[in-house]
Amino acid sequence: MTIFERTKELAKKRGLSLQETAKSAGIGINSIYSWKDKKPSVDRIKAVADVLGVSVDYLLGNTDEMHSNKKDAPYDLKEFIDSTPVLKYDGKDIPEAEMRIIRRILEDMDD
Repeated sequence: MTIFERTKELAKKRGLSLQETAKSAGIGINSIYSWKDKKPSVDRIKAVADVLGVSVDYLLGNTDEMHSNKKDAPYDLKEFIDSTPVLKYDGKDIPEAEMRIIRRILEDMDD
């Protein structure tokens, strides 16, 4: 599987188009499509891997492990929610009003 194919498959699983993925990664909206014919820079691969939540090695096809060893530590959900511009559920954006409800529920867990 090529880097383009793997990226396309992952984006679809995350409920993102390739253009949405590229935009979130801070690269040109059609940049990922060019990966069919030419190799992307390391910086672009890393940016896309970060958006998709996988390691660069996974995107490159060097491993079947989606996450690098540095991510063995538990995730902080608050940090993830704060750093992710758009969260989706079943391919649909979670509206901000519902995200506020989710945050309140999670914040009340300590009580």
